[in-house]
Amino acid sequence: MKFSLLGAIVPENLEQTCIDAAKELGAGGITVFSGRGISNQVKKSFFGLSYDGSQTVLLMVLEKGLSLQVLKALQDIVMPDGKNSEGLVFTVPLEHLGGIDISQIEKFEEHLKDNF
Repeated sequence: MKFSLLGAIVPENLEQTCIDAAKELGAGGITVFSGRGISNQVKKSFFGLSYDGSQTVLLMVLEKGLSLQVLKALQDIVMPDGKNSEGLVFTVPLEHLGGIDISQIEKFEEHLKDNF
């Protein structure tokens, strides 16, 4: 079985929607932490202070096929019109992995049986 690391950087207001979508598709554990980005676009300022907004970073270890399904679902959330993106979603192949719970591997295997 091959695994991928799925990363998503999303606006704080889309955090729970993205988590729910990933879990609905079969993601088990999700690591969530807060982030702050610096955009290449000039932001509006208020009394000389600019605000880029808070972001949430989501990390998930998923079976490779499942990671593509989750990526597509999250892309639909952060880029609903297909043009303007509110976030970023990506995967990275994992060569070596240790510490994943056997129950999660069993869920991935069940997902593979159901979808292929």
